[in-house]
Amino acid sequence: MTFPNRSRLSSLYVILDPSVCPDRSLVDILRDTTKAGATIFQYRNKTSSMKEAYEEALPLRNLAAELGVLFIVNDRCDLALAVDADGVHLGQGDLPLDLARKVMGPDKLIGISTHNPAQVRAASAGKPDYLGFGPIFKPGSKQDHDPVVGIEGLRAILGLTSLPIFAIGGITVENLGEVMRAGANGVAVISAILKAPDIKRAVSDFLSQMPAPAS
Repeated sequence: MTFPNRSRLSSLYVILDPSVCPDRSLVDILRDTTKAGATIFQYRNKTSSMKEAYEEALPLRNLAAELGVLFIVNDRCDLALAVDADGVHLGQGDLPLDLARKVMGPDKLIGISTHNPAQVRAASAGKPDYLGFGPIFKPGSKQDHDPVVGIEGLRAILGLTSLPIFAIGGITVENLGEVMRAGANGVAVISAILKAPDIKRAVSDFLSQMPAPAS
């Protein structure tokens, strides 16, 4: 069976993290970026309590549903289910994929962060819906990041999986072209969107260099 959401895993993937833009409303960012053409969003909050995260994620999820865009929760299967998100994105230290699939059910999207060829192979074997891979460049939103893999690192793993790959880590409008030419299906972006002086313009600038996302 083919699920429609899985055909939409490409192009620009915007990560909504309140620690990156404490003075901006995530609801406003979601609305503005959607108006500019973004279609995939992830809510990431690594510091708040579950209750605080739920209260922040629920209006985002409701708006995403209203606007017809994908809404994925970082790390937490329980939070993803609580707000009826479209899926969950797992890090290397989160719930194993097979258990996450049991928790989430067959229809929800599951993505996995990977940082080297061994992790790509292991993650792909479990058949998630997509992979994140990076950091391609030095991230603007993380100090304790994994080693930078570069464009060559991205090229090196593309033959190891048939899954959609979202490149992540320090990706900007200026280096986007080489990331896409290297073979990524899309890019996951945080600082280059959330910290942009004009968020709508930033999204438009990214999308102008990318294939149109599936509807």
